[in-house]
Amino acid sequence: MYQVKDLTITHKKDLTTLVEGLSLTLAPGDRAAIIGEEGNGKSTVLKLLYDPALVEPYAEWTGEIVDKGLRKGYLAQELTPEELALSVWELCQRTPAFGDADPRALDRAARQVGLSPELFWDGRPMSTLSGGERVKLRLALLLLDQPDVLLLDEPSNDLDLPTLEWLETFLLSCKVPVLYISHDEPLLERTANVILHLERLRRRTAPRCTVARTGYAQYVEQRSAGFAHQEQVARKERSEYDAKLEKFRQIRNKVDHQQATITRQDPHGGQLLKKKMHAVQSMGRRFEREKENMTALPQWEEAILTAFGLAWKSGVAAEVICPPSQAIGSRIQQAKLGLETPELFAWTLTIVALSLTLEGLLRRRLEGVNRV
Repeated sequence: MYQVKDLTITHKKDLTTLVEGLSLTLAPGDRAAIIGEEGNGKSTVLKLLYDPALVEPYAEWTGEIVDKGLRKGYLAQELTPEELALSVWELCQRTPAFGDADPRALDRAARQVGLSPELFWDGRPMSTLSGGERVKLRLALLLLDQPDVLLLDEPSNDLDLPTLEWLETFLLSCKVPVLYISHDEPLLERTANVILHLERLRRRTAPRCTVARTGYAQYVEQRSAGFAHQEQVARKERSEYDAKLEKFRQIRNKVDHQQATITRQDPHGGQLLKKKMHAVQSMGRRFEREKENMTALPQWEEAILTAFGLAWKSGVAAEVICPPSQAIGSRIQQAKLGLETPELFAWTLTIVALSLTLEGLLRRRLEGVNRV
């Protein structure tokens, strides 16, 4: 049993809280996927759970990691330039379990990941291997140590379709708990049975972590339904509140008018108006308390991807990505806009549209001047 209790991670440079109050338990057969936008601390969480020394230069943490006596296998997102320059044989030699393994164990590990055992002694540089071969080789080296839990940082990166299908089979066949990061939705839908969702809301200042013991597709469906219900309740409460507030304003305006027009010759009427004003002020304080207790409108962080510009989807984070022609062979470059409500997103689109309209008018005006 692998446990994380009330884990909070803070960035040392700007004191930004990346993760707050994360608690997670992993048992054999669990395939937990960490999802979330770039920069939300997914890789930092994985490094910390493997070895806190890996994040010590840039992050500090509180909480408890219950892993005493457990052997952990960690697959980094990428090989370092130094590791890429090594031969396959030299990289294997750096793994203690490789030197201690007998031929039978080496053969078993290689077969488990779909490699020929001869690859362990290959003299080619690691940089010449395909993405799939690198991932499989590194996983085979991890398996030699017979880990009790696997921590995999984006194992699906740079894999072709056959290798992705192999990875799905590998994850589904793992007996030990697996905690992995992935942005590949088909892989998530087919393999994950636990979801760890890391978000940063309110202009990326408020971290939120959600742990759901369910599949990816079911998690997305339940999350959307939950947000839709919360928004419906919140808007209904606000509509009812606005109606009551309007009646309150009418009563207050009436009492204010009566106070402004009453004369000193009517002291009894003045006392009644004073009592009325106290009642109105008391009602106003009740409205303030009611507003504080209203259901909050849902906030969430969700990528909006489009090949040609901005697209709207009911969410709080928008991303503009380059056209497919610019993304071939490289990681998609994303520009984030911190939009926390549909209304703010709509205002942003309006401003963009107005800017483009003004730009077109100015261009036509200049073209007319140039022709003259």
